[in-house]
Amino acid sequence: MSALGVILAGGQAQRMGGIDKGRLKIGEASILEIINKCLSFQLDKIVLNANGDLTRFSDLEIDVIPDTIKGYVGPLAGILSGMRFAKKNGFTSILTVASDTPFFPMDLVSKLSNTDIKEQALISIAATEQNNKLVRHPTFGSWSVSLADDLEKNIQSGLRKIVLWADKHSARTVLFPSVEYDPFFNINTQSDLEEAQRRIKAF
Repeated sequence: MSALGVILAGGQAQRMGGIDKGRLKIGEASILEIINKCLSFQLDKIVLNANGDLTRFSDLEIDVIPDTIKGYVGPLAGILSGMRFAKKNGFTSILTVASDTPFFPMDLVSKLSNTDIKEQALISIAATEQNNKLVRHPTFGSWSVSLADDLEKNIQSGLRKIVLWADKHSARTVLFPSVEYDPFFNINTQSDLEEAQRRIKAF
């Protein structure tokens, strides 16, 4: 079975006043609608990881799953929740994307998938080159659900950084081009939102 898509929206968005950033509009659609549409071209099944009152997403017609670990411990908790849901529903891996990054590549899934047997990996993480330096984007990754128990154990022991846990499992880095703009540009501030509005008009 293909991977389960998981949109990570479980954070508190403190830099934007605690609002649901995914609900902000870029052009005629919300960020979440854009992300969901882009991901639906690449995967058959998508869920949204979020916390709080989940009924606020009822209009999206998408399954919403909360963190299985309470306390807003970060995106690793969202990855774990996605893994648990995926395993129960017959998926062997999940493909995660951030809920505030509307311009991610249309070939994200195909490139992150382990299609080359020589490069088989339990985890693959997206990266770009910026100023001659490799920059990883750890919320954009492919994750084997077989790692769920190990991930939960690490979260419970205090681990919070995705890359630290991923590197324990020899995560594969997958480079994406960023010739004209960074495809993993994310919206954290009002000025970022204004930049996104300019970009959407250029599409």
